[in-house]
Amino acid sequence: MKELVEMIVKALVDRPEAVQISEIKGNHAHVIELAVAKEDLGKVIGKGGAHASAIRTILAAASGKENKRYILEIIENEQLLANAAER
Repeated sequence: MKELVEMIVKALVDRPEAVQISEIKGNHAHVIELAVAKEDLGKVIGKGGAHASAIRTILAAASGKENKRYILEIIENEQLLANAAER
């Protein structure tokens, strides 16, 4: 799923090299943290959250055969780096 989100997001942003994705695996749910450059945040979220909602819908459809739930969190790039340093 991580690769699927990465492919979609890199097609949307101006700075694909700044896209970072981490996956936190749990028993019933997996959290996918998506970090993009600050100037690309609006492109990933979309007008009224349309892009973010579409990515979440694709995740839900693709995860059906795994019986897992995927949660997409979109954060600014600096926040992901700080969270990774804390872990």
